[in-house]
Amino acid sequence: MALKQRYRQVKRDSRQKQQLQQQFEQLNQTKNLTPEMKAELRQIQQQLEVLEVCLESQLFSWRGFKDPFWQAVRFGGLGVIIGWILKSCAG
Repeated sequence: MALKQRYRQVKRDSRQKQQLQQQFEQLNQTKNLTPEMKAELRQIQQQLEVLEVCLESQLFSWRGFKDPFWQAVRFGGLGVIIGWILKSCAG
């Protein structure tokens, strides 16, 4: 469930990043920038930086795999031990 939410967030952030980049390029190509336009450019640039950090963060985190990993180790190890016991009893 968390993976699906993160995937949706990444897609949403990617679309938003593209829109902001287009706005930034359009404003940046304007020759006579007013102070309001400059402030808007700075704001867009800050939003882009935040989005880049969010997008760079890992889609998979150790925290999400921690419990399943240790369960696999525990039950996998238990399976190997039971297998050795059964093999030694049969042979």
